Amino acid sequence: MSIVLPGERVPAQHVNLKLGPGLLQLSNSKGESPIISTRSGSLNHSANRSKWWVENNSRRYVPAPQESVIGVVVGRSGEGWRVDIGSAHSASLDGLAFEGATKRNKPNLKVGSLLYARVSLAHKDMEPELECFDAQTHKADGFGELKGGFVVSCSLQMSRFLLDPKHFLLPLLGSRFPLEAAVGVNGKVWVNTKEVKQTIAVVRCIEAVDPDGGGMDDVGVKKFLGKMEI
Repeated sequence: MSIVLPGERVPAQHVNLKLGPGLLQLSNSKGESPIISTRSGSLNHSANRSKWWVENNSRRYVPAPQESVIGVVVGRSGEGWRVDIGSAHSASLDGLAFEGATKRNKPNLKVGSLLYARVSLAHKDMEPELECFDAQTHKADGFGELKGGFVVSCSLQMSRFLLDPKHFLLPLLGSRFPLEAAVGVNGKVWVNTKEVKQTIAVVRCIEAVDPDGGGMDDVGVKKFLGKMEI
């Protein structure tokens, strides 16, 4: 991990390279396609170095292709819907952007419906577009309407922490009680448990572990769960 400034070149290279927030690929007359940083922060990449992004303490989510987000339907738009994902502009979701959807068989979404979706298009001059299936398999793969449960807001940094399989929090909570969770990189986490007490515990733990909320470690979380008798 290194610190980058706006305009600084980034050594991102991979056959299936995917650029996340804070990075932009340019083209010049020499036929080169340099990748530069568009904001200051820490440069991060996935384990296989195929995905790169710049992490900072930004409060507003900036959509990037292939990212998973949690959004709320705020209105109809032609044959689709408009979805609030916490970015500067609401995203559009086509009625056919679901597994098995046809013109006669579409999801019956209403204003207020909660969705787990993937950003399919993101450009600074266009509104983001969403889809609720895996681009390669065209299967739902967990995407779609989220029913029941509770949504907790956290920092963008915390949401990326939770998406890391090596992060301790969700596996720790899942070892204590049955837990369903969907994490959006836009700072939203959907959780579903069997008891209200368990949901409260999950929300409190996410808030406590969040770097913006104190950055509690696994030892602190275990003590906290012990006090709640969970």
